[in-house]
Amino acid sequence: MRINVFASMVAFAVGAVAIAVSAEGSQEDRTETFRQLELFGDVLSRIEADYVSDTDQAELIEAAIEGMLTSLDPHSTYHSPDSYEDLRVSTRGEYGGLGMEVTRRDDFITVVSPISETPAERAGLRTNDRIIAVDGDSIIGVSVDEAVEMMRGAVGEPVTITISREGDDPFDVTLVRDTIPLRTVATRIEDGVPYMRIAGFNERTTEMVHEGLTELQNEYGAELPGLIIDMRYNPGGLLDQAIGVTDVFLDGGEVVSTRTRDPRETQRYNARPGDRLNGAPIVVLINEGSASAAEIVAGALQDRERAELIGMTSFGKGSVQTIIPLRGGRDGALRLTTGRYYTPAGRSIQATGIIPDIQISSWALEDEDPEHSAPQISSEADLPGALENENGAHREETDIAAVEQPPADWAEDEDYQLSRAKEILRSMMESQQAALQ
Repeated sequence: MRINVFASMVAFAVGAVAIAVSAEGSQEDRTETFRQLELFGDVLSRIEADYVSDTDQAELIEAAIEGMLTSLDPHSTYHSPDSYEDLRVSTRGEYGGLGMEVTRRDDFITVVSPISETPAERAGLRTNDRIIAVDGDSIIGVSVDEAVEMMRGAVGEPVTITISREGDDPFDVTLVRDTIPLRTVATRIEDGVPYMRIAGFNERTTEMVHEGLTELQNEYGAELPGLIIDMRYNPGGLLDQAIGVTDVFLDGGEVVSTRTRDPRETQRYNARPGDRLNGAPIVVLINEGSASAAEIVAGALQDRERAELIGMTSFGKGSVQTIIPLRGGRDGALRLTTGRYYTPAGRSIQATGIIPDIQISSWALEDEDPEHSAPQISSEADLPGALENENGAHREETDIAAVEQPPADWAEDEDYQLSRAKEILRSMMESQQAALQ
């Protein structure tokens, strides 16, 4: 019976492919497509009939879909109905979890970046940490969705994860699941300097940036003379929110453009007139964990000469993903790479990243002591199957001699990049004030 059901599914797929094939496609191409679909059906039927134990056909088909999308690039994936609902919650609501973005790399669930003010960050998890077990159960080789499902749960419940970190023996970390908040923006006056942390881009980030600026102005007691925008370890998020946040600080002009495989579908997004800071100087902090939407904001402010970028070269994710619900989400959704984005100067940062105006490291790059050296710096280009830069550009090797590093006696628990950001912004504010006199 299930074979008959699958036969109907294959027949439907063949019909769909026949409709989708361009009229310009050759008969040989269409014949090969049909042959491959028949091969898929033959393999599934053989598994169903002869595999050593019973199989779940739905799971097999889902695995085949996941494999097909994984072969495209690291960011195209299939979301099951449950996973799709989790995706919607993470951009719109709250959930019980640990607060980190993870990816699968070489069969290991690997931390891309912890989210600010979450259990993962408070526990000291780092970029490139490998999570090899959850509550004692190995997760080596499992999918990202399976791993996330194991780590999420009711708020207040503990979960123990086993971490493999370069230079250390595997160790356990017990975290208490917390409500991972929608709030992605935090502000404060840092030693007299206005400071804004943007940890991600969800549906309310632009609104929260406006609210944060108002809070800063009230706390400062006057119009802001400058601002630090901290987007280190910001994994990105929604494109429209990156555009909205950039719009807050630009007085019109281009923010970003996106291009698909059809050059006629190029989209350009512009800021509206009106800079919320009225031209007050801005320093933007980025590092190797700043990705996607964070790079759109940083790249636009750099190209438009609206901000000074400091830190380390960003992650280099210059592709755009579109969420495509299947049957209204009842069959889950595809997360499909559909385009590339370009900064106002026409730069593609895919696999290259954005190089700051001033390169400053948080740690001593020449420290060879494994106990104190920095975690391995990863980038988009390191991901298996990553899209190449369409201009043939490659990520530049870090010239250690050109990177400002903390002095030898710098306290490890002090944020050197932020300290320098405050100094640089103060200098910019003084220069602007002197020019106005």
